[in-house]
Amino acid sequence: MRRDYVTLDLSNADQDGDHLPTAVLTYEGPTDLLEERLTDAVSDPLDSESVDVAFRLQSTADANDASGVFSLTNRVTGGFVVEVNAEAETVRTLVDAARREDDPDDAEGCYRILVRRDDETVASYEKRTLLVYDGEGSLLRQHSLIPSGVEL
Repeated sequence: MRRDYVTLDLSNADQDGDHLPTAVLTYEGPTDLLEERLTDAVSDPLDSESVDVAFRLQSTADANDASGVFSLTNRVTGGFVVEVNAEAETVRTLVDAARREDDPDDAEGCYRILVRRDDETVASYEKRTLLVYDGEGSLLRQHSLIPSGVEL
């Protein structure tokens, strides 16, 4: 799947809101390919526990115009579900919003990912973890969302 088929936008990323911060991935490519990627080996939709979220920097984290690749991967196969080129500042904003202390008590995650096609949500995942890596694949813990009690 080509990265240019996807755009990344944020909603509810204000620190004062009462909704989960949300990364909205809007897909504009072939429908069959997206449907295939959003399902498992027996064609059931991937759930939140089956999807991992990561951001891989393509420049240094401190650069003013830092960018990278935001991705959803299938936890079982390791295959990419969706990838999109993204600005590091956008991902930092999502991480900062997800770290806020006033998240709703009944939320299953501290942020949400929506995959949209043709103005329709085709997948929604509530997540607590977002791993940020430098260009060489080293985990940047201070830029990542890692729930307490999780060991990597």
